[in-house]
Amino acid sequence: MQAWGLFVLGLVLLALGGDSIVKGASGLAQRLGASPFVAGLLLIAFGTSLPELAVNARAFWVGSQELALGNAVGSNIVNLGLTLGLAALAAPLVIRMRLLSPLLVALGLSSVLLMLFGLDGVIGQVEGLFLLAAFVVMLLLLLARARREIDDVRVGVEGYAATRGALWMNLLRFVVAGALLHFGARYVVASATTIGASLHLSPLLTGLLPVAIGTALPEVAAAIAAARRGQGDMVAGHVIGSSVFNLLVIVGGMAALRPLPLPESFVRLELPAAIAFVLVLYPMLRGDLRISRGEGAILALAFVAWVVLEIALLR
Repeated sequence: MQAWGLFVLGLVLLALGGDSIVKGASGLAQRLGASPFVAGLLLIAFGTSLPELAVNARAFWVGSQELALGNAVGSNIVNLGLTLGLAALAAPLVIRMRLLSPLLVALGLSSVLLMLFGLDGVIGQVEGLFLLAAFVVMLLLLLARARREIDDVRVGVEGYAATRGALWMNLLRFVVAGALLHFGARYVVASATTIGASLHLSPLLTGLLPVAIGTALPEVAAAIAAARRGQGDMVAGHVIGSSVFNLLVIVGGMAALRPLPLPESFVRLELPAAIAFVLVLYPMLRGDLRISRGEGAILALAFVAWVVLEIALLR
């Protein structure tokens, strides 16, 4: 029970730290000259990945590479299946942001690229650097394309980036966020090892299931609330952008620092599952530009099926 208590405490600290650092980053970015639209766009796409980044950095630091890898890829499946599915069930998601379709394509290509790199059982340092470089190129292309967004979308994004506070307050937010993310990640990684062992899960599956699902729960709640407010672009942007960040920056960064062994199951099951979610989601975004409750149910049921399959394969 103590391990579960520390796990929950760690998740709470990660959620608070992620919220604080997003607000601080928005304020500092605008003070450094970034437009509210660009600041908001970056925060929508990648801001919610910071708790996962903290957990993975801690796991990587203490030598739990498999847990970190499982969390990075498991978070993507949780994002696309559980978060987006439950949000659409709460209220149909109307998608107006033009960047989301190419961002989803980037996610699919990133998943395929990672799978190809892992065919030999390891992602090398050169391949990790390539993934990081691919993220930079993708980011520049998306920012260039962002100029075509309609006024209503721009206003919504700028409103998301709006933050108050002097420079010292935004710097303080960073300091507080750093402490919260540090201790949150520390508690989650330490307790996850004990929880995984008690459930007879390997470090990889511990990252894929309890850690990935646990770190996503605050985002699930936020996505449901945003869906009810009619902010479909925000929900989809968070989900797709953070998934790209997980693959290119988190996995790529780990591999760039140290060759990253890739379990065989990743090439056979986890990465193909992530690609399957992208293939299911793409026509939803390209069709009537909305994710209906029925489509949300499909995504959520597909996620449940994936969890059941992962558990069944343990036996």
